[in-house]
Amino acid sequence: MVVVEYFYVSVLLYLRLFKYLLWYSGLQNGTHAFPWAGFTAHTLAGSDVGSISRSSFAAKRRLTKSCEENDLMHKRTLRRLISVLAALAMGLSLLTGCGAKSAEQVQEQEDAQTIQVYLWSTSLYETYAPYVQAQLPDVNIEFIVGNNDLDFYKFLQENGGLPDIITCCRFSLHDAAPLKDSLMNLAMTNEAGAVYNTYLNSFKNEDGSVNWLPVCADAHGFVVNRSLFEQYDIPLPTDYASFVSACQAFEALGIRGFTADYTYDYTCMETLQGLSAAELTTTEGRKWRTAYSDPASTTRVGLDDTVWPGAFERMAQFIQDTHLTADDLVLNYDDVTGMFRNGEVAMYFGSSAGVKMFRDEGIDTIFLPFFSQNGEKWIMTTPYFQVALNRDLEQDAARREKAMKVLNVMLSEEAQNRIISDGQDMLSYSQNVPLRLTEYLKDVRSVVEENHMYIRIASNDFFAISKDVVSKMIAGEYTAQQAYQAFNSQLLAEDGSADEEIVLTSGQSYSNVFHANGGSASFSVMANTLRGVYGTDVLIATANSFTGSVLQADYTQKMAASMIMPNSLMSRQHTMTGAELKAAVRAFVEGCEGGFVPFNRGSLPVVSGIAVEVKEAGGSYTLTGITRNGQPLKDDDTVTVTCLATEKQMEALLASGSGTPLAEDTWVKDRWRDHVSGGGAALAEPENYITLR
Repeated sequence: MVVVEYFYVSVLLYLRLFKYLLWYSGLQNGTHAFPWAGFTAHTLAGSDVGSISRSSFAAKRRLTKSCEENDLMHKRTLRRLISVLAALAMGLSLLTGCGAKSAEQVQEQEDAQTIQVYLWSTSLYETYAPYVQAQLPDVNIEFIVGNNDLDFYKFLQENGGLPDIITCCRFSLHDAAPLKDSLMNLAMTNEAGAVYNTYLNSFKNEDGSVNWLPVCADAHGFVVNRSLFEQYDIPLPTDYASFVSACQAFEALGIRGFTADYTYDYTCMETLQGLSAAELTTTEGRKWRTAYSDPASTTRVGLDDTVWPGAFERMAQFIQDTHLTADDLVLNYDDVTGMFRNGEVAMYFGSSAGVKMFRDEGIDTIFLPFFSQNGEKWIMTTPYFQVALNRDLEQDAARREKAMKVLNVMLSEEAQNRIISDGQDMLSYSQNVPLRLTEYLKDVRSVVEENHMYIRIASNDFFAISKDVVSKMIAGEYTAQQAYQAFNSQLLAEDGSADEEIVLTSGQSYSNVFHANGGSASFSVMANTLRGVYGTDVLIATANSFTGSVLQADYTQKMAASMIMPNSLMSRQHTMTGAELKAAVRAFVEGCEGGFVPFNRGSLPVVSGIAVEVKEAGGSYTLTGITRNGQPLKDDDTVTVTCLATEKQMEALLASGSGTPLAEDTWVKDRWRDHVSGGGAALAEPENYITLR
């Protein structure tokens, strides 16, 4: 804007000087009227007020010099003015040349000013990300819902697409080893220094470097219906023996003492480890874990023969004592919590969030730890996520400084409070965050204070193998010894994922950085492609629908599936009028009650089949125009529309029920997976779908 104003003023000055030159040359209508008369600030602004009478000014300028002297003066002045005009012309040329940046230069500047943060879940995008951005209004942060899988980030690294900041929940140093040389060493930062050594040691590489830092812990144990215990006069468990006695007492009453959602891999894995936390934290247990997690290791590491055989024996005993069967393997979270709500089960494996949920429903509920068979009590914990920074940031001091500011806010107490679920206690690994336990964890305070908070081993192998082996133990297919041998064999087996079939090839890379004139190229590629898949005129998607850059790479089935946001992305198809479409787009752009409200540029929606113009002011966004095929969208137009959003967002965005449904709501990830599974799928070209003013 400043450049434009300078240009405007300079042109006016140029014209005035030219008029002045003409006056001195006697070429302006044969007169010598002084051209500067009436030249005021109002004149520069295009106003005609404040003019000074030319005749009155000229009358005061009576000269007594001879004609020869006047001619000589005119010639000298003329030469000077010509020189001034030449200099001014050159200045204008330089001014306009330097001020007008090409589209490529503008985009490069936007790229340099943007810090990319990949989040692993949609919930973080909706609550955590807006808070972080609000604390750093001068930093343009682009939040992407990436993936909860380190293989995803390995793929980005291998193809030149690793973001500035990474978060991942399913984490182990074992899986993160290939990323080590691409990540910053945070060991000497204040952020690492604040982490308790007990926990920081779990993230140290063999050379003492630290690439990953944990945020607050999610604590898992047993959610217990205390009112049910009181109703039937059954003592609350205080150790493993009384836990088993309680299960037997409830079984005699026709009530399940314990069950859990064993359809999920994490429940299988955490039960196996939680029952043996006391043994896995011994010297021998830590020794094995260090060997297994060592990023420098070039060979696969199996289970040891000291600690782990006993872990499977304890798991087998637990299955027997709680009467788990193959029927429990089909139970999901809703099934289990429904049984608990109906008084059909007295205890289940969960978190303190469940305690609050059921207390709010009027059920007297408490939280209890794992009871080890050696008498110790332990809580299973996992960081909500681990965070790491791209080493490339070290090549640019300004970008590194911005990224460290972002990291500092991400690890702050207030930010962490926006990670945990309502009613959960904030158990931070940082000394900067004081321990505050609510009433929901008061029954395990002693366990927390004794630092008996076991951090799970959460490699991809442990997730997958635990699901397979523990499920077979519950189904009665494996003894403890057979389970140990099967688990160990699978850990040592070579990974065959490298041979996975290629289903999609992109011949070009497209950035996911949002540009004011056009939007995100990679998001546009995905939106245009999916519009073709769904076969509709228009597609509208929340910005968190897609997982980042489209890379110039060969995509396996797994990596192609990872291009779609993994958490509950739904599609809804309608026939709409132009007026109804405008209302829907406005809800996506401006936000609506109960739905998602864009909190920065990168969180604005993605569209295909239309183009939108948006005004930004004071951190809010206003839809100012929609075009289709280059023409303004008319209210009486009829278009088919596909909307992509989470189920919660969808209901709020389309609360009016406008339009006529074309099909049942479906999971986008399933539709996309089916589209690419056969191979031969092609990506569409990107378009400039948004202009931000």
